[in-house]
Amino acid sequence: MANKQPVILTMDYERRAAEQGFAAVCGVDEAGRGPLCGNVVAAAVILPMGIELPGVNDSKKLTEKKREQLFDFICENAVSYGIGQATQTEIDEINILNATFLAMRRAIEAMDVPADFAYIDGNRIQGLRIPAECVVGGDAKVLSIAAASILAKVTRDRQMREAALEYPQYGFEKHKGYGTKAHYAAIEQYGPCPLHRMTFLKKFYAKQNKG
Repeated sequence: MANKQPVILTMDYERRAAEQGFAAVCGVDEAGRGPLCGNVVAAAVILPMGIELPGVNDSKKLTEKKREQLFDFICENAVSYGIGQATQTEIDEINILNATFLAMRRAIEAMDVPADFAYIDGNRIQGLRIPAECVVGGDAKVLSIAAASILAKVTRDRQMREAALEYPQYGFEKHKGYGTKAHYAAIEQYGPCPLHRMTFLKKFYAKQNKG
């Protein structure tokens, strides 16, 4: 059985938008919707037309070492990029979906070069000040979204490693804030820290109270 060849992403989507008259097309993706703690982080990236980024694909399919390498390469070669975030406090106040939209808008607005069109990973977006198109599974289809997914994932992972230095009892450096068995056990033993999303822990505490 032949080895499955990795998908090489091209700039077909970006070219299509350019043919429609858009001059600065960005891809946008987020990291951190599911974890129990920390920020939700979004990135927006405008790539130069025709650039080749071997190995760039959905960040979840890459090793941590590879993502770190690609992070630097993308930052050095992008026309522009921006990082936007929404804190755990904002997530608790406006819910994770709206916080994700907020982070994406902040990422687009953080770029030095203003984008005039955005491809968004997923199936919903609101609140943007520029035209946009959602692409389901976009981090495996659209090169600029795949690049954004790497910037968002690496940025958030770095934050969680820093958080682990301040709150070593939770093991953030290992699970990056996701709801693993070890993470829940730490919350049960030590209680939540200021980085935890309390709305994400409602079911956990409801179950604990029943027990």
